[in-house]
Amino acid sequence: MRLPSIPGFDPEAFQKYFKNTGWLMLGKILSLVVGIFIAKFLGPHDFGDLSFATAFTAIIAAVGTLGLDSFIIREILDQPAKRDEVLGTAFWMRIGVSIFLVPASVLIYLFFRSLADQQGAELTLVITFCASALFFKAFNIIDSYFQSQVRSKFVVQVQNICLIISSLIKISFVLLKLPLVYFAFALVLDGLMLAIGLVIIYHREDLQIRAWVFNTSRAKSMLSQSWPLILSAVMVTLYMQIDILMLKYFAGSTEAGIYSAAARISEAWYFIPVAIVTSVFPAIIHARKTDIARYQKRLQNLYDLLVVISLPVALIVSLGADTFIRLVYGEQFDGAGVMLSVHIWSGIFVFLGSASGQYLLAEGFTMISFYRTAIGAIANIVLNLWLIPMYGGLGASAATLIAYFVATFSILLYSKTRQQGLMVLKSLFLINMFSIVSNRLKSK
Repeated sequence: MRLPSIPGFDPEAFQKYFKNTGWLMLGKILSLVVGIFIAKFLGPHDFGDLSFATAFTAIIAAVGTLGLDSFIIREILDQPAKRDEVLGTAFWMRIGVSIFLVPASVLIYLFFRSLADQQGAELTLVITFCASALFFKAFNIIDSYFQSQVRSKFVVQVQNICLIISSLIKISFVLLKLPLVYFAFALVLDGLMLAIGLVIIYHREDLQIRAWVFNTSRAKSMLSQSWPLILSAVMVTLYMQIDILMLKYFAGSTEAGIYSAAARISEAWYFIPVAIVTSVFPAIIHARKTDIARYQKRLQNLYDLLVVISLPVALIVSLGADTFIRLVYGEQFDGAGVMLSVHIWSGIFVFLGSASGQYLLAEGFTMISFYRTAIGAIANIVLNLWLIPMYGGLGASAATLIAYFVATFSILLYSKTRQQGLMVLKSLFLINMFSIVSNRLKSK
């Protein structure tokens, strides 16, 4: 997929960074289609329960990453000879945390279920399966290794193969009309298949997992640097997932399912900023070391690109949301259209937040990153408490939009990051784009 040419980026190098985007898009489209197929089969109530279980365990899983992904990339780039030590330490740290988190997530759910005086043995089993998938996420450090080498195409290939197999399994479950718990079990299979695939491509590079070693000193060093990012990851997941949990509590599983159907479509393209920012991160770090002016220019151009991509999509989807929902989900998900028309605008701030988040990491502003995320999470929780009881899923959509906006531009509050916040604001209003067009027209 050829992306638009943006001043400040070398076209050939730019295209090199994004050559996997087309495959990522195909994978996300397939995942979205299968998700729609499952939602229509399960119906709003059961789909709401499945969404609740995945949202609940996602919050727990945020702790399990230990905030190490970006640190792994940085450490391998800075100390390539210590690759096995970096990967081994991160791997065993994640395995150890997962052993604790899997049973803890089930116990936490049972505790809150008892407080709410609710019954639901099937949902407990669904959450148990979803939580069990956490074990396999430790192998995602192999993905971080390939990112550090700017060779993510191998990981993308594995992900696509696993996605195809997973899609066939889930579609077969639908055709066999299997109950909800089987779709939760499919998530365990997803994690297992991806872990096996990552191990295979790592070994194909003549690298051995058995060479990984755990270093206690490095583990302490990683945790001392990454704990703000652990809290930040939890906060990020909270304000991305808390709406589902609160909707189920205040409005029931059916409303949560209808909202989830809209949110799945709205969030289906969130991989784009992640793919773009992750791909250019090594180049941005390099520019920071060699040429600060070029570093700032690359960041500004990156913000501009993300707005140019996200703004038209939000406008088009918002205008056609009702029609699209009826065509895709049918009458049983009536009400999802208006939720989608509001929720889709959150994407603009997700795009900009992804890029500015990498800036904060590059500059070492991990605490500001945490504060920014905490502000967004708190805003989302407070707004959900206010809006969901009155407006249900529509209120959750509005809360999400406002929270993302607040989080993205909270960097304006700090003197160290205010200039960067103004750059993001400049991109949002397309000031740089209008300036370029105006200069070109004048030159003619």
